[in-house]
Amino acid sequence: MILSLCIAIPALTALLILLIPRASEQAARWLALFGTLAAFVVSLVMYANFRVGEAGFQMVEKYPWVSSLGIDWHLGVDGISLFLILLTTLLSVLCILGSWSGITERVREFHFFFLLLEAGMVGVFSALDLFLFYVMWEVMLVPMFFLIGVWGGARRIYATIKFFLFTMAGSVLMLVGILYVYFHTTDPATGGHTFNLLLATEQSQFPMGIQTWLFLAFALAFAIKVPLFPLHTWLPDAHTEAPTAGSVILAGVLLKMGTYGFLRFCLPMFPMATMQFVPWISWLAIIGILYGAMVAMVQKDIKKLVAYSSVAHLGFVMLGMFALNIEGLTGSLLQQINHGISTGALFLLVGVIYERRHTRLAADYGGIAKVMPIYASLFMIIALSSIGLPGLNGFVGEFLILLGTFASNAMYAVLGTAGIILAAIYLLWMYQRVFFGQITNEENLKLKDVNLREGFIIGVLVVLAIWIGVYPDPFLSRMQPSLELVLSRFQSAGLSQLFIP
Repeated sequence: MILSLCIAIPALTALLILLIPRASEQAARWLALFGTLAAFVVSLVMYANFRVGEAGFQMVEKYPWVSSLGIDWHLGVDGISLFLILLTTLLSVLCILGSWSGITERVREFHFFFLLLEAGMVGVFSALDLFLFYVMWEVMLVPMFFLIGVWGGARRIYATIKFFLFTMAGSVLMLVGILYVYFHTTDPATGGHTFNLLLATEQSQFPMGIQTWLFLAFALAFAIKVPLFPLHTWLPDAHTEAPTAGSVILAGVLLKMGTYGFLRFCLPMFPMATMQFVPWISWLAIIGILYGAMVAMVQKDIKKLVAYSSVAHLGFVMLGMFALNIEGLTGSLLQQINHGISTGALFLLVGVIYERRHTRLAADYGGIAKVMPIYASLFMIIALSSIGLPGLNGFVGEFLILLGTFASNAMYAVLGTAGIILAAIYLLWMYQRVFFGQITNEENLKLKDVNLREGFIIGVLVVLAIWIGVYPDPFLSRMQPSLELVLSRFQSAGLSQLFIP
């Protein structure tokens, strides 16, 4: 019951936090930290028990839930979801530590919603029942609504409503698609309809016209979550107004639900429609890469710059995915993990300096490397990993994406490469303005370098960035069998023109 524990531990801890007296804020923090740590340890047990080389789902749990409707508590993990679950549980621990001094009001309620969010996110990545997946998808929307709306910045209400409306619009259409798939999926054991994802994927031999509509129903929900251009407009507002922990988990995990949805549902279930939409998705991804990078270049707010960089990086992820070959898919999945590490760390770093100065404008800083040398060093390593410097995690993912994209369409690869160049420009220029030069603002002379807690949080992500950059095999060897199984769906559909070695 490893996967059920990964969901139950944060959910039960959230309920326990509500029982703590409102005055006992420290008790709520420690209980939340204990709950997230326990879930992370269980996810490490899941990783240790994961068998390398197997393509199918492992550690499968299946218990009847609403038998009359073919709904089960059905969980499983494969090479696609393994590291996304690990990333979720790890970032949750770091977010609780990162908000230790930043959240001072309604501490109990903040940790309740955050742990509820963690349970929903793990549920999305491990659900093998379409109904359960949709429930978890909606469950994690509610706590994120409150995290931004209550503990966010000055324009938090606007950002929250925009985030909620965008996500709900896509979710309703996805529900229609799920119901259509349900009524065309039969359980051989009972003869009735079922929400079983494995049976739905196996039996999804829909004609081209139906596949097109189903692809669009699912893809809209996932494209909003990615977010794919031009459905990205909610993201900069949500990122900028969210508290630091909200921004980290939003960039590190929630955006990956969209890319995960494409890998888990759209590609294997609707292969013919996927092939039809490859040019459309690829061009939207390229526009997102270039647009996100260029808008990031002109941002005065450091946090907003990092938010727009997510639009560019996730465009890169989608470009690799829709190359539809093993190199592109592997790079796409690895880059999802890399983005969670690098961009999550960037938001944590911005949060560190915001707690000290209560401003995110680059113009309010300058020369702070002299008073915060450790902070400046950590920031540089993470910025370089986000750019894709060889030896750090971003390089491996971007290299594989470009390799796969070049094999599929050389023009897409050339245009995508421009995004890497632009990323170097906006990140290094921002770094130069914030950290180098003379200290012109006297308040910056009083800044204190990172403390032990902050250094530990960022240090963990720096170690991961270096590990993936130097030795990515433990990640790639577990991902590739499951991704090859996704590609086999295209072969079985007779789409032999795919580049599959």
